[in-house]
Amino acid sequence: MSMMSDLFASGFIVDAVLIVLALEAFAVIGYWLWRNRGIAPADFLPGMISGALMLLALRAVLAGAGWLVPTLCLMAAGLAHLVDVRRRWRN
Repeated sequence: MSMMSDLFASGFIVDAVLIVLALEAFAVIGYWLWRNRGIAPADFLPGMISGALMLLALRAVLAGAGWLVPTLCLMAAGLAHLVDVRRRWRN
């Protein structure tokens, strides 16, 4: 296997993306709390949480988890997505 295939198969890439996602969330929230400028956490967190949960489902599959953990992660991601859509919906 190639090096990139090994990184994906081991889950390292997913772990790295999750770390970057967490750092981004901390930076945006920190900036909002410090300067009260930028993106309000309520405006970006539901979408970010949805993406993180989908990555966790992928990570669980790569780790050899059964069907339950990825299913629960995907269900929670769907709920977070619904929260995001509900917040953005304009009448």
